[in-house]
Amino acid sequence: MPVRRFLPLLLLIVLCLCPAPATAEERPELKDIIITTSSSHLLLFATVKNGFTDEMIQGIKNGLPITFTFHVELDQVRNNWFDSTLVETTIRHTMRYDPLKEEYQVSFSERKGHTVTTRSLDEACQLQAEVSGFPLIERSRLLPDAAYALHIKATLAENTLPLGMQTIIPFSSYWDFDTDWRTIEFRY
Repeated sequence: MPVRRFLPLLLLIVLCLCPAPATAEERPELKDIIITTSSSHLLLFATVKNGFTDEMIQGIKNGLPITFTFHVELDQVRNNWFDSTLVETTIRHTMRYDPLKEEYQVSFSERKGHTVTTRSLDEACQLQAEVSGFPLIERSRLLPDAAYALHIKATLAENTLPLGMQTIIPFSSYWDFDTDWRTIEFRY
C-alpha cells in the first residue's frame, strides 16, 4: 500500500529530472537549399537554422573551436537500376575565437586557406552556418534532362578538443548533434 502512495510522487520527480525534448523551433535543420548553375559548375547553397545553443556560444567565447560538417552526395537517379553516385564530399566550417583580439575566425574547407575574421558573433555564426556557392560538379559531367538527387546533412558543433580533453570538459560531448538528411530531386 505505501508504494502506491509514493508512485505518483516518484513519477513526478523522474519527469522533472529528465531534460525536456527540443521543440521543433529549437531543432537544427537545413533550409534555403538552392541548386543553380554557373557557366561551368552546378552550385550549392544551404543554410543551417537553429544551429547554435547557448552552451556552444559560451564554449566558443571560452576558446573552444567548433566545426560544422556538411555531408553532401549527388546521385544520378536511374529507373529500374541502382543510382549512380557522382559526388560524395564533406564541407567543414570551423569557428575560433581569439579573446586577445576579440575576433572570431571562420575557416572554410571548400576554399582552401580562406579564413574570414570578424568582431561580430552574429556574422561569424552566419558564416559558419552557410554553404555559399559550393561548386558541386562540372556541368559537362551532367546529362541533359536526366534525373538527379542531392542529399545533404549537417553535423553541428563537432568539438575539436585534443584527445582526452572531453573527459575534463564533460559538457562538450553534448554539443554533437545532426540535422536530418534532406533530399532535393531535380532534372538538369
